[in-house]
Amino acid sequence: SAGDGATSQGDFHEAMNFSCVHNLPIVFVIQDNGWAISVPVDEQTAGGTITKMARGYEGLSVFDIDGCDYVETSEALSQAVKKARSGLGPSLVVAKVPRIAAHSSSDDPKKYKSEETLAEEKSRDPIARFEKWLLDEKYLTQDELDLLRKKHFDEIENAAALADQVPFPTKSSAWDGVFKPFEVTGSRESAPGESIVIMDALNHALSEEMERDLGVVVFGQDVARGKGGVFGITRLLTDKFGEKRCFNTPLAESTIVALAIGLSVDGFHKPVAEIQFADYAWTGMNQLFNELSSFYYRSNGQWNCPVVIRMPYGGYIQGGPYHSQSIEAFLSHCPGLKVVIPSNAADAKRLLKTAIRDPNPVIFLEHKALYRQRLFCARPETGADELLPFGQANIVRAGTDATIIAWGITVMMAVEVAENLSKEGISVEVIDLRTLVPLDFKAVLESVKKTGKLLIAHEAARNCGFGAELAARAAEEAFFFLDAPVQRVAGKDCPVPYCKDLEEEVLPQKKDIEDALRKLISF
Repeated sequence: SAGDGATSQGDFHEAMNFSCVHNLPIVFVIQDNGWAISVPVDEQTAGGTITKMARGYEGLSVFDIDGCDYVETSEALSQAVKKARSGLGPSLVVAKVPRIAAHSSSDDPKKYKSEETLAEEKSRDPIARFEKWLLDEKYLTQDELDLLRKKHFDEIENAAALADQVPFPTKSSAWDGVFKPFEVTGSRESAPGESIVIMDALNHALSEEMERDLGVVVFGQDVARGKGGVFGITRLLTDKFGEKRCFNTPLAESTIVALAIGLSVDGFHKPVAEIQFADYAWTGMNQLFNELSSFYYRSNGQWNCPVVIRMPYGGYIQGGPYHSQSIEAFLSHCPGLKVVIPSNAADAKRLLKTAIRDPNPVIFLEHKALYRQRLFCARPETGADELLPFGQANIVRAGTDATIIAWGITVMMAVEVAENLSKEGISVEVIDLRTLVPLDFKAVLESVKKTGKLLIAHEAARNCGFGAELAARAAEEAFFFLDAPVQRVAGKDCPVPYCKDLEEEVLPQKKDIEDALRKLISF
């Protein structure tokens, strides 16, 4: 259900389209009072009516009704529900109704509605009209109607009184319910298998989890059948599990995230959705930030969304500004989302399995340039029951002279730099965060206490990047252990270019990390 103003939103049309493509049993109800606060229908709806606009969706049954008429409304909704239950697809019921009161406490309709319009709307009061119909059709006498009205008013008064008796929550409870508690249990190590790259590790993790849990469903743009995703991560899953468990969606990120939310709250499904490139996630941010992330919190712990959103991200592939973005800082800023970034095949498989079993929404970022990288990222395959808890950073390389904090592709760069400097007797510790939310800052703190010097290396633009958050926390919590200012190596504050030479200039390189490290150590 929504108001007529919401029909101008892209989400409304994405929902119409998707429900018609899949013949879904949905009844959409629009309360059309002709005004989106102060904007009249002729300024927001092409053709002047929602029904005229909606009839272009093949397979959508459209009902244009007087929402103040009980009989007409009841008949239309009964037909729409019957169609849905009979497998005849979605319906749109547009109910013309008045808006008798103001939109909100700050709204004054007299500023944009004439006295005649206000009077006409009040004359169409659906409750008064329903009462008159009950009397005219002799369903109730006046005395019975008065008793019925009193009964309902008493119910409302009693409910309000009951609500007033409930104590206000304590201030300390404001933190409750951001995440549903989750503890990784039952994980056991197995004998290592053949060495595999990240793309294979992810594919195997998905297949094994779909085998283990019938509720796991995979969907997104181009993920089904022979294509198996633009990077091949979901290859063969449709063949193995069928088109109901691995299927394509429209090129509509808001639809993808919203579908994941809807499936996840039924208590059975574990959606694993793919946003084809992290750069495309922006059109789904309303669903990500305003719906998915706060669902558990807003419902006071009654509803949770066990959703995984996979996003290939990052540059170094000459993808340009639309296929090179690193958006982890934006995602980490949103309370209620867990953010995971593996840098090798073993971590990728174990972390994805943990993400699928987690009852909270997880953003799983996969660096495109590492999918097939073998020299650094390949690892012996981990077992089907091996999980890796979130919030556990990995000391990839121990050291005593300086600490490098990295994630994603910069982990590989940092290790190579550290190994080169070790030939000069410089001992560098490299920490792979693995997850940004939850963050294992304890590992960072312990390392800085030992080395006294901290360098943060990340691919995303420097300004307001996640490195800035780490640097701030280091200043707050490790100030007395630091022997030099915290240093950052990051992407330049500009879009990522297509040209390889320009891309190398914008994105951090190994030489940038080495130069910054030498400067830090010599401080």
